[in-house]
Amino acid sequence: MDMLGKKQFQIGEKYYFEDLGIRNAIRSFRVTDIGQVLENVVCHHLLVCGYTLCIGRDRDKEVDFVAERNGEKLYVQVAYSVMDSKIHEREFGNLLAIPDNYPKIVVTMDELEGGLSGY
Repeated sequence: MDMLGKKQFQIGEKYYFEDLGIRNAIRSFRVTDIGQVLENVVCHHLLVCGYTLCIGRDRDKEVDFVAERNGEKLYVQVAYSVMDSKIHEREFGNLLAIPDNYPKIVVTMDELEGGLSGY
């Protein structure tokens, strides 16, 4: 989904598995895949909760999931860790660049406290 123009488009480069055991049998689990596995888990959770999902893009920025349910949106970024300053900037910055007031969250395995206002 083009976040500014609201144009929806299909992206063939990301695949999500309903059963991670099948994914691991096909691809073989590697520790370096943990970020992809986490993104897969978040995708499945959002679908189970009744959201329709798109990937959001605006020029060079991407949001992992633009989730919609009952006319409401939720923007979700997934990152195994945001402790590296470049990753932190990318994950939070991409969400903060979206010019609307729908909820925006980052899912990470890091222990972070509270919300971030301008980070």
